[in-house]
Amino acid sequence: MSILEVKNISKIYTTRFGSTKVQALSNMNFTVEEGEYVAIMGESGSGKTTLLNILASLDKPTGGEVLLNDKNITLIREKELSAFRRDNLGFVFQDFNLLDNFSLKDNILLPLVLQKKTVSEMEARLKPIAERLGIAELLEKYPYEVSGGQKQRTAIARAIITNPQLILADEPTGALDSKASAGLLKVFREINDDGQTILMVTHSLNAASHANRVLFIKDGEVFHQLYRGNLTNEQLYVKISDTLTVLSKN
Repeated sequence: MSILEVKNISKIYTTRFGSTKVQALSNMNFTVEEGEYVAIMGESGSGKTTLLNILASLDKPTGGEVLLNDKNITLIREKELSAFRRDNLGFVFQDFNLLDNFSLKDNILLPLVLQKKTVSEMEARLKPIAERLGIAELLEKYPYEVSGGQKQRTAIARAIITNPQLILADEPTGALDSKASAGLLKVFREINDDGQTILMVTHSLNAASHANRVLFIKDGEVFHQLYRGNLTNEQLYVKISDTLTVLSKN
C-alpha cells in the first residue's frame, strides 16, 4: 500500500521583482510504499531540498499533489500544519536541531508534550526507545555534553517517539564521522525492519546503499531509480556510483 504519493509536482520560484522564474521541480512523480526505506540522490541544484521542503509541508508546490495516506497535504490550512507535522512526520536533520537548554530527555519528549500526552505515557514510550538507541544513560545530559553520534541518536528518538507515518531524513550522516554514521545507519535499518517508513535525502553513497530503493533526481524530475533486490550494500554502492557517473555526463 502506498503511504506517500507525489503526483505531477512542480515548483517555480520567481525572483523578487518577478523578472526571472526558476523551475526547481518539473512534473515529478513517485510513490513510497508503507514500510519502505527510500534514498533520494542528485547533484546540487537538482531539486532535492525543494522536494523535501514540500514533503515536510514547509513549502507549497506550484502544481500537483502530495498525498500522505490519501490526505493531500498541499491543501492543509496554515494554522493546522504544525499539528499535522507533529502527528504524522518525524524529522532527522544533518545538524540535529536539538535545543541546547533542554536535556536529551526533554528534547525527545517535546513532541509528546505538545501533543499533551500524560507523563506516564511519555515515560512508557521513552524507556524502550532510549534503551534501544543506547542513550538511556545520557538522558539527563545536555546536547553540548554528548558526541555528534549521540546527538543524532537523540534526534532519531525524538523523530520516532510519536509513531509517525513517515520519517524524513535530510543528510542524516552529514555531520558524523564514519563510526557514528555506521551506527546511525544500523539504527535506521533496525527501525525500518520494524515497519517504519523512511525517506532520506543524501549525498552519501554509503548512506544510500543502506536503503531498499534509490531515486535519482535531475533537473527537477525523477531521472532513474534502483531497487536493492538481493544486492548487498557493497553491490548497491557500486550501482549507485555508476548511476551518478551517468547522471553527471547527461
